[in-house]
Amino acid sequence: MDEPRQVPRIDALSPASATAGEDAYRALTSAAAWIDRSECGKLALTGAGAAEFLNGQVTADVAALEPGHGTYAALLTPKGKIITDLRILAVDDRDGPELLLLCERSGLQALFDHLRRHLIGFDAELHKRTVQQTLHSVIGPRIPAALTASLGSAPHDHAAATLADVPVRLARTSLGVDVVATAEDGPAVAAALRDAGLPEVDETAAEIVRVEAGIPRLHHDIDDAVMPAEAGIVEQAVSFTKGCYVGQETVARLHWRGRPNRHLRGLHLDQAVPVGTALFAEEREVGRVSSSAVSPERGPIALALIRREVEPGGTVVARPEEGPPTTAEVVALPFPGTPPATTA
Repeated sequence: MDEPRQVPRIDALSPASATAGEDAYRALTSAAAWIDRSECGKLALTGAGAAEFLNGQVTADVAALEPGHGTYAALLTPKGKIITDLRILAVDDRDGPELLLLCERSGLQALFDHLRRHLIGFDAELHKRTVQQTLHSVIGPRIPAALTASLGSAPHDHAAATLADVPVRLARTSLGVDVVATAEDGPAVAAALRDAGLPEVDETAAEIVRVEAGIPRLHHDIDDAVMPAEAGIVEQAVSFTKGCYVGQETVARLHWRGRPNRHLRGLHLDQAVPVGTALFAEEREVGRVSSSAVSPERGPIALALIRREVEPGGTVVARPEEGPPTTAEVVALPFPGTPPATTA
């Protein structure tokens, strides 16, 4: 189990600078910056049967997780559609083992209700942590080494640490590192990041980076009408070697015997269009824009679930309800040239 005196101290971070707008985008894509995402959903499962229980509910192999490691996963309907996606961190500290679950706030209630409803008969307890804990996301290609020195190299690896005398949990993400702390210590974490020279940016800039990286977001690009294969998350989120889980039969059948009718793709647009804009190829509707942004680097871009016959390199016409139509090139995700997150 982790002991507070044994966790690494983080007293100094490499400086960066930015304020807002394009400066914020540049910080996120060429240096590092942070965002307060404390409103994201957080739950914990404790008890000897927690891993066995969750393993039968979500797509990933939770039973195989060792402390300090984590996984991306999805909770599905019986028909294999996505109720919510989530990250699962296997924690072992002074209070005993637990599974920390992190998800979009919009998916929290559905996740909580599902888990609570199916917990009967398992030696496991479900705890609310959304208000009790803060979360600050540090994003960029030059994440300070002090924030990753104690972490393994695998996605979602995590570890206890001390940030300027405040106990935290650091966890790798697809774009950087998350810093989880108690609600009482959250302001101290923000102050430590700010004082070290890491700028705070808003979700507008972070959303551009997410779209460029091709990361689907709940109730934007994925929902209970979308399957994991359509969203392109099978490799990261789905195990085909573990036991049964809700929606497994449909997901496995599509993986082994078929192919999805749609794929999450990127769009290079001639001009920006709003979310919901219909996309046409040869006068046939082939999808709708699910996320839209204007990148300082790439101009108007978007994400959309597009029918499989429209392949990367093809062209579609976007027809918003208001304003003129515009053309868009379909690209595979992530957008070409998007830099991976690395440590400095």
